[in-house]
Amino acid sequence: MFKLLRYISIFLITTCLLFACHPWAPTEFKRPPLKVVFSSFVGEYPGIIAQEKGFFKGQGVDVELIYKQYTQLGRANFNAGKYDGISLSLGSIIILSSTNPDIQGVLVIDESTGADVVVAQSQIKTVADLKGKKLGANLGGFSEVFVTEMFKSANLTSDDLKLVKLEALEIPQGLKNNVIQAGHTWEPHLSKAIKLGGHIIFTSKQTPGLIVDMIIFRGDTVRDRPEDIRAFVRGWLQASAYWKANIQEGNAIVSKALKIPTNTLSLDGVKLTDLGENQKLFQSSNPNSIYKTANIYADFFIRAGNVTRIPKLKSLFNSSFLNPAS
Repeated sequence: MFKLLRYISIFLITTCLLFACHPWAPTEFKRPPLKVVFSSFVGEYPGIIAQEKGFFKGQGVDVELIYKQYTQLGRANFNAGKYDGISLSLGSIIILSSTNPDIQGVLVIDESTGADVVVAQSQIKTVADLKGKKLGANLGGFSEVFVTEMFKSANLTSDDLKLVKLEALEIPQGLKNNVIQAGHTWEPHLSKAIKLGGHIIFTSKQTPGLIVDMIIFRGDTVRDRPEDIRAFVRGWLQASAYWKANIQEGNAIVSKALKIPTNTLSLDGVKLTDLGENQKLFQSSNPNSIYKTANIYADFFIRAGNVTRIPKLKSLFNSSFLNPAS
C-alpha cells in the first residue's frame, strides 16, 4: 500500500512539473469568413474574381460570397443578420438605413454610365411614347428615382403612366406577356429582352453620377472586425484593377462562376471605381460626392413617403477602410 501511494505521489509530481515546463495555451479559433451577399449587376462581380484569384485570402481575410438574383431577398437576409455585408445601390442604402441605421458604407464599387437601361416594346420609339403605358421598375428604391429622371427628359411625370413593381430579371417576361410595355433592367436580363424584340430608349449615361453601388457592412461587423473589412476592401480593389486589365479572363471567371453566357458580360457602361476615385467620392466637399447623391435620394424618398427621416450621412459612410491601419 505504501509503495502504491509512493508511486502515485511521484506520478503527480512529475505531471505537475511537465505542465510547469509546458504551460497550457488556449486554442486559437479561426475567425469565420465574412459573409457578403451580392446580386446580378456586373459592377458587383469583382468580388467573384477576388475570390477565384485568391485576392481576398492574399490580403488576409476569408470571404464567403452569396449570390441572390432577387435583391429584396438578399436585403431581407442581411437585415436579419444572416450576412455581414451586402452590395447595394446608394438609393437602396438610403431606404435600408431608415429602418436599420447601424450600417456603414465602406466602398463605392461602381458607377453605372450606361449599363442601366429602360428597354421597351418595338412600338415604343421614344420616352414620350410611354404616356398612358405600363412601365416596370423596382419601386421604392434607386430604380424609381432613375425612371423618374427619365420622365423629366420628356416632360412626363409618374402620373402620366402606370408604374408596375418588378425586379430587373422579371422585365423580359413582363414585356413578352405585355404586362408592361417598358422596364428598367440591365445585363444579363437586357439580352433576353432584346431577343424578345425589345430595344433601349434610355440609359444611365443620361443620368451621370446618379447610380452608384456600394459595399456596406453591419455595424457590429465594423466594430468587431475592422482589419478583416480593410483586407476585404483591398482584395476587392485589386480584383477591379485586375478585371480592367484582363477583360477576357475576368469575363471567363465570372461566366463560369455564375453559369451565364460571356456575351452578356461587359464593362461597357460600367465604371469600376479605384482607390483614388473612392477617396474623392467620400469627401463631402466634392461636388460629385456620395453625400450629394445620397441627399438627392433622401429628398425623393421623403417626398414619396418611403422614408420619414433623412439619414445621418456622416455615420452612414465610413472612409477609414480606404486607408492603411493607423
